[in-house]
Amino acid sequence: MSDLVERPADTAVVIPAKDEADRIGATVAAASRLPGVDLVVVVDDGSTDQTGRVAKAAGARVVRHSRNTGKAAAMESGAEAVRLLDEETPRHLLFLDADLGETAQQAAPLITPVRSGTADMTIAVFATRVKLGGHGIVVRLARDGIKRATGFEAAQPLNGQRCLTRAAFEAALPLARGFGVETGLTIDLIRKGFRVLEVEVDMAHRATGDDWRSQLHRAKQLRDVGWALAAREPSVMKGADVLRTIRN
Repeated sequence: MSDLVERPADTAVVIPAKDEADRIGATVAAASRLPGVDLVVVVDDGSTDQTGRVAKAAGARVVRHSRNTGKAAAMESGAEAVRLLDEETPRHLLFLDADLGETAQQAAPLITPVRSGTADMTIAVFATRVKLGGHGIVVRLARDGIKRATGFEAAQPLNGQRCLTRAAFEAALPLARGFGVETGLTIDLIRKGFRVLEVEVDMAHRATGDDWRSQLHRAKQLRDVGWALAAREPSVMKGADVLRTIRN
């Protein structure tokens, strides 16, 4: 462990964010203190508040989308910004949610296996479970789909806290759109022979509520995860090809 701490910094944090001005500063500050991290990039994905300004004040490099493009597109923009700042050796990429606040400092266990070469992607498993109000159906869909496609049974398949080597990230491009990105990442990398490891961490983010906005959010998740799975299911894709042939 000590040799990892003493090694030169080789990891960048990428934080997709939309309207998170109240938490992004604490998240950036905590992420900046992680071992091995020398760069934090926040992708302000069409925020209408001061997310970008607060992130920059906290020490992050900020990439701004003029309109909301979705989580996957924000991840790709952030990774590209890191690539442009890399020197000879590409940095590893640690993706974190914007609303983690101070708990972002607990992400170190996600970085260690990637830096040591024992994993190509780590996925966080939150030790403290947050009540997610009806979120279970989307989790089950993702978990069952990943297991069916790869045999891997993910404890928290939708967890967005992940550390990847640059090679693993590039191998997963283009990412599954929107909220299907985590499901697609897991399936694509396992199928391509990359080593995926779940790691328990003491982190937490804002729980999803039960108001209409939260219900809409879950509906979008369900849609995007469904599309990600359908695109990776040979029988579904074969059927889609047949339909396109008939139409033509």
